[in-house]
Amino acid sequence: MTFRDEHFCCWGSQAQGGTYLLLLTVAEPLAVRFGRFQNGRSLPVAPGDYFYVGSALAAKGSTSLARRLLRHASRGDGQNPHAIRARMLQLFPQIGLGPAPLLPPASKKLRWHVDFLLEETAVTLKSVYFIRESTAGLGLETAVARFLLSLPTVAPLAVGLGSTDDPGSTHLLRIEADADWWSAFPERLTAFLQGVAT
Repeated sequence: MTFRDEHFCCWGSQAQGGTYLLLLTVAEPLAVRFGRFQNGRSLPVAPGDYFYVGSALAAKGSTSLARRLLRHASRGDGQNPHAIRARMLQLFPQIGLGPAPLLPPASKKLRWHVDFLLEETAVTLKSVYFIRESTAGLGLETAVARFLLSLPTVAPLAVGLGSTDDPGSTHLLRIEADADWWSAFPERLTAFLQGVAT
């Protein structure tokens, strides 16, 4: 792990792309339409914590890691971004992630399944775990999602949700865990990543 604070854990230090996990907290029961998923039917989303696993592999542009994370922390109307976005704008230049100057998007179109959840005012983007690796690719994104699904505290929100690039899997996951689990999670993820690298 090359960086850690209250809201961010980072592995790697050079690449501008990589794989990431967004920790979302849902404050109240929701019914969310995830675009065309399940023919646009609303899905129940219970209060609690969720992970979304994704990747952004480009060295620059909108598909670089910094730009993708800033996009997730923004809302479609260009207003009321998630509070963590201000910290991203401060932190990313300090750790050499993203271009200078680093600017958030003025607005965004809802594209990925997680976008529809992040638009909800009852949802907070709380933390981000990211692995800076230009060769990470979809293989690491898939491996991380499947690692999480192997944990007894993790369950899919709905099969196929958030995993367009990984058919039959799920990259939007509900976490039911206590404070000890969360405090140990960065080390658990570190051990998993070391195993993948060997």
